[in-house]
Amino acid sequence: MREIGVFAAGVFFLFAQCGCGEKATTLDEYYTRVVTLPGGQKIRAEVVVHQTDMARGMMFRDSLEPGRGMLFMHARPGNHTYWMYQVKIPLDIIWMDSERTIVEISPDTPPCRTKASECPHYGGTAVSQYVLELAGGSAAKYGLRIGDRLTF
Repeated sequence: MREIGVFAAGVFFLFAQCGCGEKATTLDEYYTRVVTLPGGQKIRAEVVVHQTDMARGMMFRDSLEPGRGMLFMHARPGNHTYWMYQVKIPLDIIWMDSERTIVEISPDTPPCRTKASECPHYGGTAVSQYVLELAGGSAAKYGLRIGDRLTF
């Protein structure tokens, strides 16, 4: 009887290791998602879901590669504001509602190089659930407009 229990545990372990469906093959694929823009362009965006990671965002980064971004996925729709404290490069900040339709854009948002208490906040005038940050000028380059829908 003991052998059957050991055998069953071994089979369970093998099934657990096999998994189902397609697996990510690199660390990058675990933490990123492809965002498809209305014109068909694809952005590989880092996915941010935890509050502490959202607070850090793009802080302390010296650059953002072309075709890359950061996608903030809020748990609930709300009036989410963003700031540029300790961010070193200009960013386009794009707010989307729960249907992934652009509801607000802050183009070429400048870095804040003063005290945190003096940094302006951007956005939050429309209800959103997702926020995409791209290198400054990307929204204009890709022709993004309020009302456009992104897929991810």
